[in-house]
Amino acid sequence: MSLSSETNLIKHHQFPHILAANPPLYDSSTFPTELIGSEVAYDYARSGHPNREVLEEKVAALEGADYGIAYNSGIGAISAVFFLLESGDHLIIPNDVYGGTYRLCTQFLPGLNIEVTTVDTTNPAEVEKAIKDNTKLIHIETPSNPLFKVTDIQAIADVAKAHNLLLSVDNTFLTPLSQKPLELGADIVSHSATKFLSGHSDLIAGIVVTNNAEVAEQLRFIQNTLGSGLSAQDSWTLTKHLKTLHVRWNQSVHNTQKIVEFLKSRPEITEVYYPGNDEINQKQAENGGAVLSFRLSDPNKVPEFAKALKIPQIAVSLGGIQTIVSHPATMSHASVPEDVRNERGITFDLLRLSVGLEDPDELIADFEAALEEAYYEPISTNFERERLSS
Repeated sequence: MSLSSETNLIKHHQFPHILAANPPLYDSSTFPTELIGSEVAYDYARSGHPNREVLEEKVAALEGADYGIAYNSGIGAISAVFFLLESGDHLIIPNDVYGGTYRLCTQFLPGLNIEVTTVDTTNPAEVEKAIKDNTKLIHIETPSNPLFKVTDIQAIADVAKAHNLLLSVDNTFLTPLSQKPLELGADIVSHSATKFLSGHSDLIAGIVVTNNAEVAEQLRFIQNTLGSGLSAQDSWTLTKHLKTLHVRWNQSVHNTQKIVEFLKSRPEITEVYYPGNDEINQKQAENGGAVLSFRLSDPNKVPEFAKALKIPQIAVSLGGIQTIVSHPATMSHASVPEDVRNERGITFDLLRLSVGLEDPDELIADFEAALEEAYYEPISTNFERERLSS
């Protein structure tokens, strides 16, 4: 019997000696053996752990992959992918990429003699033009962070295969419920599992999945050698959170689509970046996801607008059950040099919005009130602000 992804998320791995509604937490760093020299499934938690293994199998199945490897952060997962490269190799990444990935590629990898080129990955011809004799890996985000540019995964996969290169896709923003890069030709898929896969802003985690046995073996070697595997506690918690992924995701996407239409109607907002209507995104994904960015017409209003919001949290990260507003220029992309940020449109007027599970009409009313307060009701004293908030 073939089960849907929704059912598989809830149906859990049963350890053979006990039946329970949830898998137990094996809060153990070491596993005894009965006979010295015998083969054992687990010996030391850094090298393998039953709770981490259950999580890895569940996410791999969700992505349609044979292998999953869980790391202690999203950037840890991406780092593991890049550590597949050797000294003298060349890597291609998007010019609109997460700030932590940019920092890794510009401030760390060069020290390992790994060359990095940034290109507009939405243009397959530009990607192909950037390929060199020593290129080994193309890494893309789609949609990208924070401007939500959409890259044609299949087109880039065709380029990669024509040159015998690996293609890695960061699928954090759309989750395997909306987009399955492996089915479109990708070799490796990564997630910051901190975000939608967990959804509760209570842990840090990363996942890499692949169907390539050799790549999986290398990624697991990196996990063990660097000690970057996800902890037992976080693996156990994330496995439980995955059970509600489909209901959390569907509600957040629904809410987002309503909020996008509202934001587009406001004169104070000059641009809304959301991939829902993009033709390529519609071809390769079920929807546009639950994160977007928008620009205020007056950058000076950004602090006042953010302060006036009552429901969303102003915070780093995304993908939680709560709505989060972040400021890429001073948060997620602060490590990118200012001149590079400005060149790529990551300016002070840009805000990123991760839509949670609150009532969408109440969120819209809150955004409307905050815009009105920031633009049309200047507040000169803290006393007046407290009065209006009460």
